[in-house]
Amino acid sequence: MPPTMITTPDPMTATPEPPDEPRNADPLELVPRVLDLVRLSGAIFLKSDFHAPWSYTSPAAPEMAVALPALDGPGSSLVMLHVVAHGSCWVSLDGGPRMELSTGDVVVMPYGDANVWGSPEPADPVPVTQLLPPPPWSTFPTIDSGGPGATTSMVCGYLVGDAVLFDPVLRALPPLFVVRPPKGPAATWVDASIEYALRATRTSSGGASWTDHRLPELLFTEVLRIYLEGTDAQLTGWLAALRDPFVGQALALMHARPAHDWTVAELAAGVASSRTVLVDRFHELLGQPPIRYLTGWRMDLASGLLRTTNLGVAEIAERVGYESEAAFSRAFKRVFGRAPAHWRVEA
Repeated sequence: MPPTMITTPDPMTATPEPPDEPRNADPLELVPRVLDLVRLSGAIFLKSDFHAPWSYTSPAAPEMAVALPALDGPGSSLVMLHVVAHGSCWVSLDGGPRMELSTGDVVVMPYGDANVWGSPEPADPVPVTQLLPPPPWSTFPTIDSGGPGATTSMVCGYLVGDAVLFDPVLRALPPLFVVRPPKGPAATWVDASIEYALRATRTSSGGASWTDHRLPELLFTEVLRIYLEGTDAQLTGWLAALRDPFVGQALALMHARPAHDWTVAELAAGVASSRTVLVDRFHELLGQPPIRYLTGWRMDLASGLLRTTNLGVAEIAERVGYESEAAFSRAFKRVFGRAPAHWRVEA
């Protein structure tokens, strides 16, 4: 959608005092803050050795999650992370163009879309669910499949998450992107992490463990940081909104003070915009008005506090901007389908 042409802003009926935060704050400073809030409640690595010619299909997130019984947690998104440890291959989203890959490439599919992989040599695709070892898995799961040709080795990570970056509505990231860590400490760390994971397939005791959930989480976070810092990052949805001169600053204000009783007029004054322009830009970039976005962000923060702390529901309600526990509980139930206390038990 082309950007909205902004002419003379509508006059404001009032000019509230702007918040204490400086107007020239960089909205992209929000990115590391949100990365710190990315909650990956379940994660697993598996190793794959494919021998040319080979090809396989991977189903969309709901079906794939069922095929990976080691995953746990109530996350709403299945993030797929694949590292080409050795060799070459191609990948495409179901029905989309092929993307050529080689050693060192990291492929991220943040929304768990159906995808297809294969060797340069053509082969009939096989469902990956038929190649997985039967559960339960007491050791690092591995796949070894294909023909008599060259081997392509991959480490495949699957992570369950629920954060704004994975929200299908906001679509902050493209459905598939490839990262090649630049030479230096980042690439060295990624290589060492992959070697650590591969070591788990060669030993039954000590060293790396297939249950080391933190490793794929940390690897994903580092890869995402590299991608977001790249000049060719395809930013859409929430991340694209950060670059907007009005919406980006408004997001910075709301994220810095989520418990504040924000109004559209106060946000507009804080970013030197009219209320009409600010609301229009929010609709164009995020598909919702500012205050609805604020409610969603408060719920995201609240769910994290419920899962990771022992704070009472009343204290969490106060921290995210609700004057009463009852009002917070009603809002939370509208979003998550159950009361905060019940949701916490399940999470």
